Amino acid sequence: MKRDYYDVLNLSKGAPDREIKAAYRKLAHEFHPDKNPGNQEAEEKFKEASEAYSVLSDAEKRARYDRFGHAGFSGHHQDDFSINLNDIFGDILGDLFGQGTGNRRSQVGQRGADLRYNLAIRFEEAAFGIEREITLKRLDACSSCQGSGAKAGSKPVPCRTCGGLGEVRISQGFFAVAQTCPHCQGLGQTIKHPCIDCRGSRLKQVEKTLKVKVPAGVDTGMKLKFSAEGDEGLQGGPRGDLYVVLSVQDHPIFRRDGHHVFIDLPISFAQAALGDQIEVPTLYGPSILSIPPGTQTGHVFKLTGKGFPTLKSSGNLRGDQLIQVTLTVPKKLNDAQKEALKQFAVLITDDSQMHEKSFFERVKDLL
Repeated sequence: MKRDYYDVLNLSKGAPDREIKAAYRKLAHEFHPDKNPGNQEAEEKFKEASEAYSVLSDAEKRARYDRFGHAGFSGHHQDDFSINLNDIFGDILGDLFGQGTGNRRSQVGQRGADLRYNLAIRFEEAAFGIEREITLKRLDACSSCQGSGAKAGSKPVPCRTCGGLGEVRISQGFFAVAQTCPHCQGLGQTIKHPCIDCRGSRLKQVEKTLKVKVPAGVDTGMKLKFSAEGDEGLQGGPRGDLYVVLSVQDHPIFRRDGHHVFIDLPISFAQAALGDQIEVPTLYGPSILSIPPGTQTGHVFKLTGKGFPTLKSSGNLRGDQLIQVTLTVPKKLNDAQKEALKQFAVLITDDSQMHEKSFFERVKDLL
């Protein structure tokens, strides 16, 4: 009598899919014929585990088995097992031995390679967007042989090693494992008389000029994907994609943090003490900033909506511009300026606002 499939895999009836896969992986690794050459018992256990996994890993078959047991597969179980065996080898044994069963490769195109293009843009271009023409090198189908790789008057022939399948099968105990044909590299064809221009490679490097639209609000490291603008595929396979990687140049005045823009604004002591109206630069042109009297150095002002736009925002949202003021101290004073400052120092000492404890007195109180 056949053993219960759950018992074969050492599982309970309600085991999740991941446990079923893990249990089979363990048994397949332990009893695989290649690891136990000449051991008939190990081979039988491997077959038993593979049969159990072929049923329990399939939701429909598992439901039938849970309801009717082995009787649910009476008369056609072997067909079900052979159909699912290919999936088992590709999923499980491919992990164990570094290779899968593979599929027939004849008439199956190979996708072209993806390409990368590094594009440097200015700070303002990142803020407002730009359209730029770029020229890149990529592989296109050879115009001389129309991508066949064969010299004019000839054509590719089926590979003798794999018979045009693009794969060869190697015996692994009682089953066979498929591998890419080493002779034709999976194309299923060979070229006796190569094209002079592409030397049989089917592809030729060309220059391509494209218009690239960079949206407003991008930042360094962002990638723009242009589908089917990479290398040409083989055997009718699709083109790869082009990825344009952005690099935003630094600005002499503005700094960026996310969607916000920062600038440092130097002001004089008089402007800080008395207040002033100052014209400051923004990405959108000059703007007037009101400095209130008594402004301290390091204070940060905000101009709402003067920063970078938010990508993919339907409401045209933008960050802010933050302005940090710093007090500038003149390095050289003439006699009149020195005298004026001395008089100011005397006057401000008598000011009632200055009758607070000195810094050192406050420290002494704390101690």
